[in-house]
Amino acid sequence: MIVVLKPEATENDAMRLMQRIEERGLKPLYLPGVERVVLGALGDERVLAELNLESEPLVESVKPILTPYKLVSRDMRGHDTEVKIGKVSVGGERVVVIGGPCAVESEDQLRETAFAVRESGGVALRGGAYKPRSSPYSFQGHGEEGLKLLKQISGETGLPTVSEVMDTADLPLFVDHVDCLQIGARNMQNFRLLSAVGDTGMPVVLKRGLSATIEELMLAAEYILARGNNNVILCERGIRTFETATRNTLDLNAVVYLKQKTHLPVVVDPSHGTGIRELVTPMARAAIACGADGVLVETHRNPAQALSDGKQSLTPPQFLQMVRELRTIAEAVGRTL
Repeated sequence: MIVVLKPEATENDAMRLMQRIEERGLKPLYLPGVERVVLGALGDERVLAELNLESEPLVESVKPILTPYKLVSRDMRGHDTEVKIGKVSVGGERVVVIGGPCAVESEDQLRETAFAVRESGGVALRGGAYKPRSSPYSFQGHGEEGLKLLKQISGETGLPTVSEVMDTADLPLFVDHVDCLQIGARNMQNFRLLSAVGDTGMPVVLKRGLSATIEELMLAAEYILARGNNNVILCERGIRTFETATRNTLDLNAVVYLKQKTHLPVVVDPSHGTGIRELVTPMARAAIACGADGVLVETHRNPAQALSDGKQSLTPPQFLQMVRELRTIAEAVGRTL
């Protein structure tokens, strides 16, 4: 439920109403706006009705949130949420490019790639330390050592870092070593992990599951927001369909739909979305054109020798050219890069 207060309502008035909401076992939310204060009340709909908040003299209107996702809904927050990764803001006027290798392989590899990302115009470094692989015999990542390298190279380049966490037991390591967590497609509905990540308060890139609906993605985000963490970035990374020509089917419909239904930033991963190097830049362009707040793109100094996902990784010159093209697209749709 959304409770809009009248312009003359003070912060003390809002706190009094929040206390009344909380006393009934409901969860109150304080959402100050530009012109007036908005409160949220989450919980049993019967109790919400019994509160009869419409009768409060300082309440202008009460509006139910009909969607199953409450905190994620644009009804809950009228303006777009901007999420900070280090000093980088995601979800504002500026489109962001996050680049890096699929996996952290070595210090030299990560350093060379990170500097190439920064010099090309990328604003954050992605890299996997713990890798979820379909085969148990594939390279699984360097684990804690990979996280240490991410932190070291971040210090050298000034780029904030993004890395995927797969297990709640590893969260303390991630909190100490990276700037932004990532929940991968395979863990989108790992509800204990979602809640634990929510408890950290850290920014999170939440990737859509292989066969997840858009609503399921938003409900997964709801788990994180329900723990008091609003720093969630939704990521469309392709879904599994009957098509086999590409690794996945990149659903750009989802970008536009999500931007209409939620206040959270939305980014696109065209690397996993296509699985084919030659398709990454065109789909990155399409992502920015349709309203995405940024892209996550894999780049490697020598894709042919990459320990994972080399076929979808751009070379540094290709990454640079992609950023140049994305800058043109961003300007064409009234944004910057």
